[in-house]
Amino acid sequence: MGPAPLLSRRALLAALLASSAAPVAAQNAAQPFALPDLPGPLRPLGGLVIDAKALGGGGFSGAHLAPDLTLTLISDRGHWAEARLVLDGLTPIGLYPLHHGPLRDEAGRALLRGFNADAEALARLPDGTWLVAFERRHRIRAFRRLDGPGAYVAPPPGLENAPANGGLESLAVLQDGRLFAIAETFAPPERPELRHAWLGVPGRWVPLYWQPAPGFHPTDAAILPDGSALVLERRFSLLGGFSARLVLTAPAALRSAREGTVLRGEPILMLDDAPLPAENWEAVAVTRFGDQTLVALISDDNESILQRSLLLLFAWRG
Repeated sequence: MGPAPLLSRRALLAALLASSAAPVAAQNAAQPFALPDLPGPLRPLGGLVIDAKALGGGGFSGAHLAPDLTLTLISDRGHWAEARLVLDGLTPIGLYPLHHGPLRDEAGRALLRGFNADAEALARLPDGTWLVAFERRHRIRAFRRLDGPGAYVAPPPGLENAPANGGLESLAVLQDGRLFAIAETFAPPERPELRHAWLGVPGRWVPLYWQPAPGFHPTDAAILPDGSALVLERRFSLLGGFSARLVLTAPAALRSAREGTVLRGEPILMLDDAPLPAENWEAVAVTRFGDQTLVALISDDNESILQRSLLLLFAWRG
């Protein structure tokens, strides 16, 4: 079957207002813009400039895109948001807020913005449980609902030694149920070009390494339907500003990885203003939609007037 037809405005409003969670104002929180066609395995479909305030605030650092086009975001300011991505065919034309709120601790108390609230990665288990990875106070929490309490999850061994702002930024669920986690800047002293990474499940983590491109740091990961991993890497300098790249790791490399394995990816997309916008790209999400595999990239605006919250949407043709 092909993609679902575009919802009429009346049908969309009815769906939003019927949400079981408390809805927010049903108005488009994004402005679309076109993307040029590019060679390679990703076909650009279009982009959105997101009104982060309509989603409770910016700083988006992790994302999940469901087959029904519900986009779930978490922020390094300690909040989460859900919105409905609206397509015209496959072209993104809108983002309609559904609901949002603060992330919570194990007792259900809202996390106070700051040290305890720096959420950086989001993944969803097959049973619907949300996993959120945090920096500064390094940990993983499990949420049956994002508006509920976050339960303790045994983190990868050694994560407590990561730099405050260099812990888990990448967290993805493999098709066999294992988790794939990568630290942003946490590196072995003897191999500073590598990053600590892990495969496994809580309590049975296998330590390995990720090798980013020189000057780049991994910021997120997502899994394609064939089991390949997409890893997003970002670079920043005061003179050059932001740039990013998306790399592909074959499923065989993940299946055969053992303790101490060094994983790396082949570049498939560059984001450096030529011709895709150079922003603070922090999140990647993958979903099936009809007969298409969609790949979404989200940028973190750091709640700064000098940066933007953007969504870029691609169709996988690899």
